[in-house]
Amino acid sequence: MKKRILLASMHHESNSFNPITAGEHDFRVRVGQDMIHNLPHNNSVCGIVETLEAAGCELVPTRSVSAVPNGEVDRDFYLKQKAAILDQAAQEKAKGIDGLCLALHGSMRIKDFGEAEGPFLEELRQLFPDKPIYCALDTHTTMTEKMVQHADGFVAYKCAPHIDQYETGAHAARLLLHALEGKADFHAWVKVPLLIAGEKSSTMVEPMKGLMAHLREREAAPGILASSYLMGFPWSDNSESGAGVYVLAESQDQANEEALYLADLLWKTRTKFCFQTESYPCQEALDVAFTALDQGQAGPVYISDSGDNPTAGSSSDVTHLLGLLLADPRTVQLPEPALFGGIYDPIATKALQGRVGEEVELTFGASFDQQTSQPLTCTGKVMAYIPNWEGFGHPSDVALFRTGNVDIVLAEKHIGYTGTGLFYDLGRDPQKACLVVVKLGYLTPEHSEIATRSIMALSPGSTNEDLVTLPYQHVPRPIYPLDPDMTYQVKEQLQN
Repeated sequence: MKKRILLASMHHESNSFNPITAGEHDFRVRVGQDMIHNLPHNNSVCGIVETLEAAGCELVPTRSVSAVPNGEVDRDFYLKQKAAILDQAAQEKAKGIDGLCLALHGSMRIKDFGEAEGPFLEELRQLFPDKPIYCALDTHTTMTEKMVQHADGFVAYKCAPHIDQYETGAHAARLLLHALEGKADFHAWVKVPLLIAGEKSSTMVEPMKGLMAHLREREAAPGILASSYLMGFPWSDNSESGAGVYVLAESQDQANEEALYLADLLWKTRTKFCFQTESYPCQEALDVAFTALDQGQAGPVYISDSGDNPTAGSSSDVTHLLGLLLADPRTVQLPEPALFGGIYDPIATKALQGRVGEEVELTFGASFDQQTSQPLTCTGKVMAYIPNWEGFGHPSDVALFRTGNVDIVLAEKHIGYTGTGLFYDLGRDPQKACLVVVKLGYLTPEHSEIATRSIMALSPGSTNEDLVTLPYQHVPRPIYPLDPDMTYQVKEQLQN
């Protein structure tokens, strides 16, 4: 008889420094069979589905709830979605469920509530006290005691940028199949008191590249089922903040030994984490880019507006770097308009609908984060408008507004700028631009493949890269780098 496997997904990275409360307007909810159809390949749900189907399992999809990283999530929205999944799970339990395989983020936080994943797993465990539960996680998971207590196993992405989501979902599914065969596994979790900015922990550069390569080698050893570095999410100020190591093995001793070894290695590497991209304050970043272009550097030269990165949960409406770019006399001398992606402003975006080709005066930006920057008022031309653009999950109206020799992407919803497709769809070829500014930290593969030079602007916003300057109130202390001289005993943090 086929094994019946319950599927569910909650995926959001929640930035507590972002003033936006993410809710129904921001999320894409896929219910039932819609949850598992027409998925992009690089998706952990896709990896779970294809692996379990290949094993002959019957899939029971409930729903997936996902959004671009943003501020903390609306409590009522979360409770409604959690209840819907649990209600369906309770109905399916009567028909028989053999196991659960979930795709979770691991750093989803709910406003005036706390962590999302732990309570969700707790209620699933109450409903299925004797059924195996395995989860795929994001690299930037903040592991909690509730998560560990109420699931049988986890495995996280090993790549940042996260190009191995499919593989991680498939790995989680294999762990579930291993358990369904009656084979035992044992977990070990070690907390590591580290806050590391995402741009310092890209697996494309050292030291994270070497750490992950070494982890993969050791994960292939007999008896090790899964090993994960969980790097935490530094822009969430909460009492569980920090990094960690999670290991599944065929014996408790092996799990303990491996988790302690990997955690000790991560701790000893803490001082080696640094910005691998050349990084400067905003004005200096522009000066370096313009000097390079003036000296014959071929484009496109990229600048990352790192402090306002929506894919790390910032508001995507901070105008500081854009204002400097528009005010710089060198900008108007560029042979092709600079590209800027982009500004989240629902009102300003909608104001451009039906006005392609027109000259308009537009006020935009600082609609949500009104402490970090000010709105800009500019006269320019509406170059393009696309309703319900589907390129980043939740459909959004997008527009291209040209002013001061800069083409600015405006979005009606909170979207990310991880790919080049949006520029092309709006009529601009980024490879023909001299200067491209994107609200990112490290460049994602689509951008890095065409960038002739990558510069990171240490800009203001909810993803400020200088962590020691952030107004943390709740993170556990001591923690590195806020307490650089702290001591840490790895064995004291072992849990299983």
